[in-house]
Amino acid sequence: MKKNTVLLLLSFICLTTFAQQKMTPELLWKLNRVAGLGVSKDKKFVVYYVSTPNVAQNQSSSKKYCISITDGKIKSISKVDSLLKDETISPDGKYQLSDEPVKIKKISGVDYYPELSKSDVYIFDNLNNRHWDTWEDGNFDHVILTEIANPKNKKDLMPSEPYDCPTKPLGGAEDYVWSADGKQVVYVTKKKYGTAYAKSTNTDLYSYDLASGKTTNLTEDMLGYDLNPSFNQKNELAWMSMRRDGYEADKQDIIVWNGYTKMNLTGNNDEIHVEGFKWSDDGTHIYFYAPIGGTLQLFEVNYPGLSKMMPTVRQITNGNFDINGIIGQSNNNLIVSRTDMNHAAELYVVDIATGSMKQLTHVNDDIYARIKMSKIEKRLIKTTDNKDMLAWVIFPPDFDSTKKYPTLLYCQGGPQSPLTQFYSFRWNFQLMAANGYIVIAPNRRGMPGHGTEWNESISKDWGGQVMRDYLSAIDDISKESYVDTAKRGCIGASFGGYSVFYLAGIHNNRFKSFIAHDGVFDLRSMMGTTEEIWFTNWDFGGNYWEKDNVAVQQSLKNANPIELIGNWNTPILIYQGGKDYRVPIEQGLQAFQAAQLRGIKSKLVYMPDENHWVMHAQTALVWQHEFYNWLKETIR
Repeated sequence: MKKNTVLLLLSFICLTTFAQQKMTPELLWKLNRVAGLGVSKDKKFVVYYVSTPNVAQNQSSSKKYCISITDGKIKSISKVDSLLKDETISPDGKYQLSDEPVKIKKISGVDYYPELSKSDVYIFDNLNNRHWDTWEDGNFDHVILTEIANPKNKKDLMPSEPYDCPTKPLGGAEDYVWSADGKQVVYVTKKKYGTAYAKSTNTDLYSYDLASGKTTNLTEDMLGYDLNPSFNQKNELAWMSMRRDGYEADKQDIIVWNGYTKMNLTGNNDEIHVEGFKWSDDGTHIYFYAPIGGTLQLFEVNYPGLSKMMPTVRQITNGNFDINGIIGQSNNNLIVSRTDMNHAAELYVVDIATGSMKQLTHVNDDIYARIKMSKIEKRLIKTTDNKDMLAWVIFPPDFDSTKKYPTLLYCQGGPQSPLTQFYSFRWNFQLMAANGYIVIAPNRRGMPGHGTEWNESISKDWGGQVMRDYLSAIDDISKESYVDTAKRGCIGASFGGYSVFYLAGIHNNRFKSFIAHDGVFDLRSMMGTTEEIWFTNWDFGGNYWEKDNVAVQQSLKNANPIELIGNWNTPILIYQGGKDYRVPIEQGLQAFQAAQLRGIKSKLVYMPDENHWVMHAQTALVWQHEFYNWLKETIR
């Protein structure tokens, strides 16, 4: 009896110890990544895949599964053909769509001088010579129509055109779709080349008619981004659209075209910036997700068709989580992807009428069972211009308000992107909190979900109110007795990295440490080397040589971190990706060199094979360990 008691006690101690773990970088990179592929044709199953990082091999492996919507039973599958409709095949089953690279332009030395086969040369006479993380090589991705009965019978729908579909850098098979009647293919591309391409965001939807072979621009009168075409069963076409050319962060709405007229379903709602959508099965409604109040929530909007009724938007879900994908519909339910700051993506079933949710997949439950979760709160902060700013506060596990904690100000990228209940495998708040830090993450100026004015006020004012918003956030949380004001840090990537560089020159000794990843350090060299010229043209107001351009000269004077380098006095860690052509390498190198020459404690982590993100598991772990080692050195 005593022996059994001892064994039970030891088991309890082991289980208790097992459950007391906190998130670590290694544990973070053991989490499975879930992505929904669709709802089965009989509406009984959800098909999804699970990607599992393999740190030792520095890559990921994936498996496909289907899960019953009613009882949650799971089985592994090798093929999805029998379960999901293949959207690339025409409704009559005769044709299939695909995309493949087609050589259009001469770019390489070998293109011009075939006898010099060992030359390694690129020759350009135009911009857009590189994009995101890839140099232009003269190949363009084109939509290919193949006759299924005769696979050798292929037709390029974009013959001899130097344009891409899927759109680069992040477009996929969603960029080309069949109409419901199978008579046309609609695809997305930007029919601009070189310098014109680099200065414009104007993508269009093109319709290719199978019978006549004629191609028609469906959005010729629409000047911004037009993306994600989708037909309902009535042959009505919906897509996401931005209004202004050159403005990549414009309000994004849902447009529907019935063959005669176009209707904006979300344009009258100032807070709505659509992130993704899906038609209802009966084609009368569209379900979409959008940022609101520091979260991404699920909405529906009706399509009135030819009637004179106005579309009505209804919010379906509400809570401290993100709906970041709609997988499909099953009768009166939607299958969605959901995250929060403590949990990576899982699939959920949502009751369309009530918004109630049921978790469907549980791929990381075993890991979550081992660790303590962070406490997460919303906080309203009064800004210097008397506005109410929402901020997320993430507390360490076992937070004790009678103790003092080091605190990090998190600066979001974008600059115009929502700061919601996302789960990042790099900027992971759960991991930061597990290492003993309080994190304050403000929804500063330049974030959708708080109205158009709030979102747009950051343009041409990078060094203005948004910086005061950041300081308001750290000052407000610092009033709490549990914040150790002698141990505060500031971190961020992209525009967040820019924010770190800028705040390092104006923080007035608030912070003991800074960490910047792929941040803009010098607006002049940024204008001169970034590949998407429309971005700097819009956000800074023009080009640095335009001496009479008040907007751009004000940006160079008042919003340029390099002008504040004389005020730097605080340790700084700088990450830089070698294949980041959005915020190119000279930005991080200039900042590090300036810090070193000024005698400031500083470190450069250079990642030659990474772009604006960190994509490789082992590099990501180095990133994490350097991050926390630096914080321990400088503020703990």
